[in-house]
Amino acid sequence: MNAVVVAVLLMVGLSLVRVNIVLALIVSAMVGGLIGGLSLIETVNVFTSGLGGGAAIALNYAMLGAFAVTISKSGVTDVLAEKIIGKINSQTERQTSTLWVKAGLMASILLAAISSQNAVPVHIAFIPILIPPLLHVMAQLELDRRAVACLLTFGLTATYMLLPVGFGKIFLNTILFQNLVDNGVDIQVSQLPLVMAIPVFGMFVGLCVALFISYKGKRRYSVEKILAAEPEKVSIKPKHLLTALVAIIAALAIQLYTGSVIIGSLTGLAVFIAGGVLKVDETQDVFSKGVMIMGVFGFIMISAAGFAEVMKATSAIDSLVSSTVNMVGDNKLLAATLMLVTGLLVTMGIGSSFSTIPIIASIYVPLALSFGFSPMATAAIVGASAALGDAGSPASDSTLGPTSGLNVDGQHDHIWDTVVPTFVHFNIPLVLFGIIAAMIL
Repeated sequence: MNAVVVAVLLMVGLSLVRVNIVLALIVSAMVGGLIGGLSLIETVNVFTSGLGGGAAIALNYAMLGAFAVTISKSGVTDVLAEKIIGKINSQTERQTSTLWVKAGLMASILLAAISSQNAVPVHIAFIPILIPPLLHVMAQLELDRRAVACLLTFGLTATYMLLPVGFGKIFLNTILFQNLVDNGVDIQVSQLPLVMAIPVFGMFVGLCVALFISYKGKRRYSVEKILAAEPEKVSIKPKHLLTALVAIIAALAIQLYTGSVIIGSLTGLAVFIAGGVLKVDETQDVFSKGVMIMGVFGFIMISAAGFAEVMKATSAIDSLVSSTVNMVGDNKLLAATLMLVTGLLVTMGIGSSFSTIPIIASIYVPLALSFGFSPMATAAIVGASAALGDAGSPASDSTLGPTSGLNVDGQHDHIWDTVVPTFVHFNIPLVLFGIIAAMIL
């Protein structure tokens, strides 16, 4: 009856029966707090105090949504979609295999996801901008969106786990390395990409299974619903395209300079207003549409912050790890397995590898070293445990982002079409290959 285990399983169970994820997080937090020894009033107060931790993320989402709506209004994404559709039609006329057309589209999406973590570090901001106009193409190819969701999550997550550039530099060199060293692990920062390569390879295996086995078949979507949400033909002006290009560059530059997605998006909107794409009196409508697209994900992140705060307040994470130690004895294989499974339970509710590492490292590092794991094996356990949250949690950027682009027409369910596929194809391999890394490093 550990509070974390009960709360996470309840949250997952409610989500699977299609209870709204925000409601599922709130109910699970209340139940977890009560089981963890807090009174109802204490649980409510702790949950409420934790909500502020997700407020900035929620505003980020709202501003990204508004920026995405305005970019779409400029017509630049429609030009991109038309070029891709034209390419597909020309290849069809030349009797090019549909498989190669799909492969080209999927490769482009994967490249965009990978680049969003380093070359153009906008994280999930590109998804509601790039993906909706491509839904026409996907419907024409009868491409299963669950495969695209897995592809996006892989690009968003595996990239920062492996490459020490952009967000990867923050994850590997700053957060993971610093927390390992602070807790007594003797390791070099240059060793971390090698450490994480094994869990990432597991994710790659899972991606291949998703693309070539699980979701390789055709899946039909209503074209009428797609057209209602994303009109195929819009009025496109060359001036608007130029303004969109300047706005995107300006938004990216300001975001990198200030470290704020909010200020970057605001700068982009200002450029759109100056360029005549967006009128001042239209900003209310644009922001409202942006909130409609991305706002629900902001509320999910706010609720997840409250959930995490309640789990910390119950001290159930410490007791869960203590129970794990008592079960293990001297069996290193069992120790690695239980630590990763425990990490999965902890991170499923929090949903962010970046914010989970300080919690995981403070508990797992002394534990792993006491079991005789090497510094590199310890790093693999901590890094893989933290990444489990991003790879398959309902409250993770890496699952919410793909849904924000794939569900603009209401034909892609967040839990069943994004979270369940990514959990099955990434979290299970992460646990298995995390165990392998712990045993061989």
